[in-house]
Amino acid sequence: MRKIIVQKFGGTSVADTEKIKNVARTVIREKENGNDVVVVVSAMGHTTDYLVKMAHDLTPTPSGREMDMLLSTGEGVSIALLAIAIQAAGYEAVSFNAMQVGIMTENVHSKARIIDIKTEKLRKNLNEGKIIVVAGFQGVTEDGEITTLGRGGSDTSAVALAAALNAERCDIYTDVEGVYTTDPRVVPNASRLNEISYEEMLELAHAGANVLHPRSVETAKQFNVPLRVRSSFKLDNLGTLIVGVDKMEIYKPVAGVAADSSQARIVVCDVPDKPGTAATIFGRLAKENISVDMIIQSYARKVSNTNDIAFTIDSSDLAKTISTLNALKAELNCGEIKVDDNIAKVSIVGAGMIDRPGIASTMFETLAEQGINIRMISTSEIKISCLVDKDKAQQAVKALHKVFELECNEVADVKGTLPDV
Repeated sequence: MRKIIVQKFGGTSVADTEKIKNVARTVIREKENGNDVVVVVSAMGHTTDYLVKMAHDLTPTPSGREMDMLLSTGEGVSIALLAIAIQAAGYEAVSFNAMQVGIMTENVHSKARIIDIKTEKLRKNLNEGKIIVVAGFQGVTEDGEITTLGRGGSDTSAVALAAALNAERCDIYTDVEGVYTTDPRVVPNASRLNEISYEEMLELAHAGANVLHPRSVETAKQFNVPLRVRSSFKLDNLGTLIVGVDKMEIYKPVAGVAADSSQARIVVCDVPDKPGTAATIFGRLAKENISVDMIIQSYARKVSNTNDIAFTIDSSDLAKTISTLNALKAELNCGEIKVDDNIAKVSIVGAGMIDRPGIASTMFETLAEQGINIRMISTSEIKISCLVDKDKAQQAVKALHKVFELECNEVADVKGTLPDV
């Protein structure tokens, strides 16, 4: 039985017709290795940014449904052009959007989650020897509504397809040669990792490493999909393999450093200190599909019997968060809502941190030596995150990367940008 390989190419890899031809050659090379190939592509170049700008030129609050209708058109162009390029090279290829395949999602616009993939049409065309090109980033509900998976959702599309088809592996092709210990645009001598665990990659993705979409890593871990991040331009370089932590030899406590500058900090002041208040706040935010990251609740003030609750969100959700909290103010009888979007989250990640003392103190001491004030702290078994002023983020990354000895002797080869996920 022939093996199925799923390949994913981001927007910069299909930004023009010459790059599309290069992708077609990469796809054909895999086909000539004797494998069946399913290709997932994003919209060309900065198409999504351009479409978003046009919508916001018309209104600051376009509806979620119409935005999904608009943004899903970008991938339609990419898949058709890539299929044409593959056909022009003498191979059979067919393109499908999410509705044609049957990539079923929940009924949520702009951040939908995949709940099922119909594989009958895919398997039929693979059995006929065709290369299949699928639109990433999009899905369809049971009642035929177009949805999108959120920015970077093409990674999730690719991994979900690999899981549904029991693929041999999923290759994510990017502008860089794999996963690095930090952003090589910030630290040019960042090291490329030969392998990294699902757990570490997931934490780095959540911490702001723009290599893989977090949901794609979650899906790969859940279904044990072999995942490889590799260069679109250096096909003989195998890049970075993402595996289970039980298959790794841990040599350093910290595998990588990441910074996320797309965060906003919210403080809800003078919240009544009684059971159920926090549940009401975060439950209401969850209903609005707003993800919350770091959370701190202050000690209760004895005189007023109130406290403050601070948390961080993605800045793209800021307007919706403020609107939701303002609607809650009277209901909860809380005070002022403060906003600070001049912040960044800096994180260190490593499976080797488990049961190894001194990592947190080294991080805090390093930031102190750099004169960087820590605004909030959160931890997990393999991650420590600190909220700092946005203009100090790169300085923090460089210092932490150095103190945890993550440099290599070579400068990373970055083709202009990190991959758009």
